[in-house]
Amino acid sequence: MHVTRDFSHYVKDLGAGLKHIDLAVEGVSCAGCMAKIERGLSALPDVTLARVNLTDRRVALEWKQGTLDPAKFIDRLAELGYKAYPFEKASAEATEAEESRFLLRCLGVAAFATMNVMMLSIPVWSGNVSDMLPEQRDFFHWLSALIALPAAAYAGQPFFRSAWRALKTGNVNMDVPICIGVILALGMSIVETFHHAEHAYFDAAIMLLTFLLVGRYLDQNMRRRTRAVAGNLAALKAETATKFIGADEISEVPVAAVRAGDLVLLRPGERCAVDGVVVEGRSEIDQSLITGETLYVPAEQGTAVYAGSLNISGTLRVRVSAAAEGTLLAEITRLLDTALQARSRYMRLADRASRLYAPVVHATAALTVLGWALAGASWHDAIVTGIAVLIITCPCALGLAIPTVQTVASGAMFKSGVLLNAGDAIERLAEADHVIFDKTGTLTLPELEVVNAADIPADVFALAGQLALSSHHPVAAAVAQAAQARSPLMGATEEPGQGVRAIVDGVEIRLGRPAFCGAEALLTAYVDPEASVVAFSRGDQKYLFSVRQGLRPDAARIVAGLQRRGIKVEILSGDREAAVAAAAKALGITDWRAGVTPADKIARVEELKRAGVKVMMVGDGMNDAPSLAAAHVSMSPISAAHLSQATADLVFLGRPLAPVLAAIDYARKALHLMRQNLWLAVLYNVFAVPLAISGVVTPLIAAAAMSGSSILVMLNALRARKVREEAASWK
Repeated sequence: MHVTRDFSHYVKDLGAGLKHIDLAVEGVSCAGCMAKIERGLSALPDVTLARVNLTDRRVALEWKQGTLDPAKFIDRLAELGYKAYPFEKASAEATEAEESRFLLRCLGVAAFATMNVMMLSIPVWSGNVSDMLPEQRDFFHWLSALIALPAAAYAGQPFFRSAWRALKTGNVNMDVPICIGVILALGMSIVETFHHAEHAYFDAAIMLLTFLLVGRYLDQNMRRRTRAVAGNLAALKAETATKFIGADEISEVPVAAVRAGDLVLLRPGERCAVDGVVVEGRSEIDQSLITGETLYVPAEQGTAVYAGSLNISGTLRVRVSAAAEGTLLAEITRLLDTALQARSRYMRLADRASRLYAPVVHATAALTVLGWALAGASWHDAIVTGIAVLIITCPCALGLAIPTVQTVASGAMFKSGVLLNAGDAIERLAEADHVIFDKTGTLTLPELEVVNAADIPADVFALAGQLALSSHHPVAAAVAQAAQARSPLMGATEEPGQGVRAIVDGVEIRLGRPAFCGAEALLTAYVDPEASVVAFSRGDQKYLFSVRQGLRPDAARIVAGLQRRGIKVEILSGDREAAVAAAAKALGITDWRAGVTPADKIARVEELKRAGVKVMMVGDGMNDAPSLAAAHVSMSPISAAHLSQATADLVFLGRPLAPVLAAIDYARKALHLMRQNLWLAVLYNVFAVPLAISGVVTPLIAAAAMSGSSILVMLNALRARKVREEAASWK
């Protein structure tokens, strides 16, 4: 049967005879990896560009249109020691990246203008009390205007656009008073310069924009900072299917190119990418990613299979019923949408604060102007005082209070192996007082391991490992990995659904089902409820390998750490009762339930929420997605189903469970610092606003005070980098 690989879905036409593709690459960790990959790919004929993005773990390739197949890039990376998959950038990610670049450009313009205007302002300040000539002062003011006005017009776009959109709909937001303050300060400065006045406020206006843009950029960058790495996961899960394009020809195509009614091939060890029905073949399938059940399910003609199921033994032909969603997935998605709608209430608080802030600031500034005018001050002095009020009440410190802490904390979490998917996840995580764990793939490792390796003689283990290399079965792969086998036995043959055999020194050896190896008698003493069994025979010698997902290496210690922090821990799993009970006992968890459905998990989460409990859900399967969305905060391992990962607020890396505990510690520290920063911002306004209203503060001093409060808030946020060292490294 001829097999082709069709990745044309991911190739973009750049014109001028050039093609482009993005690849997500595993294992890129340093500048040396970048250089190795770029040199290796650039050596291919017709390649015009090979660029590695270390942050995103992606490779961008361009080549001359012709006979070069994009599959060759993946093969070349495999030769270099890197696993790669075609990557299709989501439109939302592209929009976020462009917005981040735009904010950075605005910040660069504002910062450059601020430095230059301040260089001109300092001589004016000192000259006003010494011997600067009026002509020199006017020249410096006009030079400042020449720098500040175009810079403010460009750098202020994020605020001007936001304020204009709000005003067009009849609303006001926090950007409206900011824009009024900046425009008034610049306008008043031009008027002052025309009338040869001593003071102009170009420096105050452009400095204000600079610090506001720092806060805006930090906030936006924090939200997308770690999503780029997490965004690779859809590609790294190889979202392709092997589709029949002829009677005896198959092609590996993107799932997006598969339609209902197509016929796809599902080989042993492959994960199903579509929903459908088996039309030919017999096998066993692992549906733990969907149902949480670790026992394999028989699959034959007429059996329904779902995206995410793992084919264990035989080859299956599957008629596609849906490439995007099926009955089970549709139900899960419906529950997910319902849960996500319930969560949106947390975002309303920010809107209320914005609606309250703007009218209060406007009213305060207007009353200040009217008050001074009624008190006999000139309109010029009254307006200058009003501008000072608008600037000094600018929410720069308030705006930086949260995003700076979030940025520092998210960076510390990233080093501990935690990626943020939601901007407000840190605050919600800090409030969690009850953790619900799924078992399969969450408390346990996603990979299979041989748990009785110590009971198998070393020479037998080594031989079984070599034989296992000739099989595609995932259980055999676990034996080969545990034996650290490197070279397969020559002449080995595999019998689909049974096992693999070979002749060594004139003796037949077998690895596979106990019946295939003649080892059924050994099953009478086999009691592990969670393990799968693979037998090995060499002549009259018979052995059983016990293979299962083991608990994460530090699971018991991390559960104990959560309990010491006053956090209750429970297990909700769709797995069998015996398997869940064994895991709960090993971890010291007394509250657990087995055989639960997605709806049962949501019901439990809602029950706890009604009791005032802040629930953190940690799960990895598609069946966990609705409860992840319904929980107060949620987390998934990086091995999770794509839907679960997209739903979770946080994703943790590596084999240990330590990042879960580390994330909670960082979040609690961050929430404490956020509250401190908010109090600092409030106290600043309590002292600064009355001074501005009293007229003793000029717009320039107001901008300096605002900048000082912002710096204080940012310095305090740096304390979020360290917490207690109880949670070990995630690597």
